[in-house]
Parts: sequence; structure tokens; C-alpha cells
Amino acid sequence: MPERRDDPRPGASDRRSFPRPPLWLNLILLLLGVAGFLYARYDRERVSQKFARVLAEEARTPADVKTLKDELSAIDLSRTELQRELEGRMKFVASLKSENFYLSIDTRGQRLRFYYGDTVLRDDAITVGEAKTMNANGRTWTFVPLKGAFPVEGKVVGFAWRVPEWLDPNRPVVPNGLGKYVLFLPNGYVIHTPPAEGSPLQGAKPGSFMVSEETLAAIWPRIHKGTPVYIY
Repeated sequence: MPERRDDPRPGASDRRSFPRPPLWLNLILLLLGVAGFLYARYDRERVSQKFARVLAEEARTPADVKTLKDELSAIDLSRTELQRELEGRMKFVASLKSENFYLSIDTRGQRLRFYYGDTVLRDDAITVGEAKTMNANGRTWTFVPLKGAFPVEGKVVGFAWRVPEWLDPNRPVVPNGLGKYVLFLPNGYVIHTPPAEGSPLQGAKPGSFMVSEETLAAIWPRIHKGTPVYIY
């Protein structure tokens, strides 16, 4: 029998196996792969949620506008009143997409709502001051329903109210005559809390709005000059 040779043939390639990577390197590669998979899934879900939110916001506006038109068509309003009503409602709808604090007053539902974007932070009943004409000393004051979009012009705690002439010709100054908390709107209109017992004003000021002291105290720190108020 021919002699068996274990030595490689001259010129044959030297077959050597690569060393196995250490265990710690395998673990790192495995962890990197798992992390990459988890991040890819998180990013996909985040994009899907963002896209769904965009679609929801795009779909919301037409429905809101249709609702406004349906409600307004059922109301008997003059041209000027309709314009104010529509202005307040449309600006309110636009604010639903904002990231700001603001107030809305639903005069028919008699509700005051405090919003941050489209989130209602506070909701309470409100008393709407009646529209009326007052006469005193040969002068006339007419209070019309306030509708539209307005900024808060100021706010006062413990307001010393000088009673207007149409309510008392002597015009005394009454502490908390309009209530403890008062938000001033343009043209003398206000959002106020219940008047003190010694005040000649009982209930809401004509054309203005009265809300509970608890509610106004709760939202007070977030209300500032310029805070939007939408009245419809």
C-alpha cells in the first residue's frame, strides 16, 4: 500500500478557521439589533399617530363649520348680530387648534368654558345679564347682547366698584360691588362673580356675565390681559 502522507501538498492553500468572536461582542451586537428594531417600531408608531392627528384636525373643521351654519340658520338675528355671532364662533373654532388658554361663553346654553387648545379645563354655568335700556336723570343707557371675539382688558380682585348713575344717582363706591373677581371686557362689559350683599346690583350686570366665585378663582392665574374671550 502506498504510504499515507499527512503533510499538505506543496502549493496547497493553508486552511485555517477564524477565531470565534468573544461572548461580550455577540451580546453587544444582539443588543444593538434589538434596540434598532424597537426604535424602528417606535418611530413608525409615532409617525402613524402624528398622521392620524393631522387627519383628525383636517376632518374636524368642515364638520364644525357645518354645525355653526346649522345653528345660526335657526336663530333670528339681524345682519350686525349675525356678523358678530359668526365672528365669535369662527375664531373660537380656529382656537381649538391653538396651544393657548382662552374662554368661551355659550349664551344660549349659558355655559362658560375655559380651554387650553381643544381641551376643556373648566366648565360651569353662567348667568347672562339681560339686554335692557336704563333711564336716569334724562340720560339713557342701552345694554345689548354681547357677541363676538374680545380680549380681556384687565382683571381685579376685590374691585371697589363705583355704582353707575343708571343704578344709583348718588354713585357710592361699593367694595366687591361686582363681586370679588372681575374680568374687564371692552365697552364696559365684564365677567364677574356674585356681587357682595351690600351692592345695589343683584345678579349679573346687564349685558355682562356672572359666574361662580369658585370657577373664576380656579382659572384666575391663567387669565391675563389679552386672553381671548369668544362669546356666541
